[in-house]
Amino acid sequence: MGTPRSQWKKAVLTVVALVVLGGLVLGATWLYASQQVPPQPLEFNHQVHVQQLGLSCLFCHSNAARGKSAGLPTTNRCMGCHVQLEPKTEAEKILREYFEKEEPIPWVPVAIQPDFVYFSHQPHVSKGIACETCHGEVGQYTIAPDLSKKQNMGWCLSCHKNLAPEHFTRLSSCETCHK
Repeated sequence: MGTPRSQWKKAVLTVVALVVLGGLVLGATWLYASQQVPPQPLEFNHQVHVQQLGLSCLFCHSNAARGKSAGLPTTNRCMGCHVQLEPKTEAEKILREYFEKEEPIPWVPVAIQPDFVYFSHQPHVSKGIACETCHGEVGQYTIAPDLSKKQNMGWCLSCHKNLAPEHFTRLSSCETCHK
C-alpha cells in the first residue's frame, strides 16, 4: 500500500488518462461523422437514372456545361419527367410535395471547394472530359459518394501534368485556380 501522496498521484494520472482517452474517442467520432455524405431531403438513385434510364450527367447537372458549378437539379427539372409518373417510392412522393408547394428541393451540396479555390466545370466539359474522369462511376451508386476529400490540388495537377507542356505551364500556374 502506498503513501497518500502516491495514491493521489495515481488518481490524478488515472483522471488525466481518462480525459485524454475520452478526447480521443470524441475526436475520432467527430472525424468519422464529418467524412460521411450528408443526408439529402430525398433519396436520389443515380443507378436508376444513369444505368437504367440512360440519362447523361448533364441532363440533371446542366450548369456544368456553362459555369463554375455543375448545379443541382431543380424541382421543375425532376418533374419534367416525373409529372407523368404516379409516385411509387417515398422519394417520389416527397418530390411531388415540393412540386405542389412550388418549393425548391433543399439539396445538400457534397462537393464544395474552399473559398480560395476557383474551379469551373465549363472548360473541362467543353474539352470533352467525361464526368466519370473526376467523379468516378456515379451511375453505379444509389447515393453519390463525396469525393471532395480526394479531389485536392495534387490530384488536379496529376491530371494536368499529362497535358502538352505549353498547356501545363498555364494550368499549373497558381493564379489559374487560386483567385
